[in-house]
Amino acid sequence: MPKPRLDVLCIGNAIVDVIANASDEFLAAQGLTKDSMRLVDANEAKRLYDHMQPAREVSGGCAGNTAAGIAALGARVGFVGQVAPDQLGEFYRHDLRSAGVEFTTPAVDIGVPTARSMILVTPDGHRTMNTFLGAAQQLAVEMLDEEQIRAAGILYLEGYLWDPEIPRYAMVRAIEVAREAGRKVAFSLSDLFCVDRHRDGFTALIDGGRVDILFANEAEILAMGGVPHLETAIAAIAPNVETLVVTRGAAGALAIRGSERADIAAERVREVVDTTGAGDLFAAGFLYGEASGKSLEQSLKLGAICAAEIIQHYGARPEEDLRALAGELVD
Repeated sequence: MPKPRLDVLCIGNAIVDVIANASDEFLAAQGLTKDSMRLVDANEAKRLYDHMQPAREVSGGCAGNTAAGIAALGARVGFVGQVAPDQLGEFYRHDLRSAGVEFTTPAVDIGVPTARSMILVTPDGHRTMNTFLGAAQQLAVEMLDEEQIRAAGILYLEGYLWDPEIPRYAMVRAIEVAREAGRKVAFSLSDLFCVDRHRDGFTALIDGGRVDILFANEAEILAMGGVPHLETAIAAIAPNVETLVVTRGAAGALAIRGSERADIAAERVREVVDTTGAGDLFAAGFLYGEASGKSLEQSLKLGAICAAEIIQHYGARPEEDLRALAGELVD
């Protein structure tokens, strides 16, 4: 098998994150459920944007955040996602490339603008996401660079992109190409919303042996397992994937690979400012560890370090040097 040109290739929604502070009262006045993620149309996106406090913009989307985190750790990483040929699309491309991520998917004029997510952050650091998918949900099979997929050691896909039909076909094809090339496939369940809508599709991927590394948080793995007890859910899912990774917020994280299990505590933080991207950066640290041949415990530790850094400030881009924070865990 040829040596990978990229350590990881991430496929997901190309979304510009628009992040602003908001009070609990503002969420209630807007009819929003705290900590939720909902999809909105263009009109609702504009209405909410007009009511938000001053915001900052950054290239986002789960897989994009993960790719940026992997690049910050010093690995070779690419991203596949669809933007439109508009101002936000150009911003997204420049911002991700400037983070050290290979992004070559062409922009396509499909009559809808580049996706954006209005992220409202309450004083306790929790975020409520309102996402207009726009061009992101138009990622078609023909936009894939199959040589790029074959050249990546690990293909990482976000569950959010499974929701629209067009990119779902692209994801399935990307998985086929990666597996035919003997590469690893990693998949994130992304959100309880995704599990509730696509449990059957996700189950088919997992039970069909097409996922090597599965990422889930505690609520998602309970929903996938269809049981109320964590260990029972883990026992139901873990045998169907090579590696199962479950994040548990302040309770830490665990990973299971065959008969091997590793559990770690969460990293200590000064203050939780914004949980946006915590799971994405955890995945970045873990995937860096996997690509670098680290142990399960070391990969989990890398994930925890990255997640802890990201929740201590606004946005899902590292502000501190992740390699310095990781110390001897990085090559």
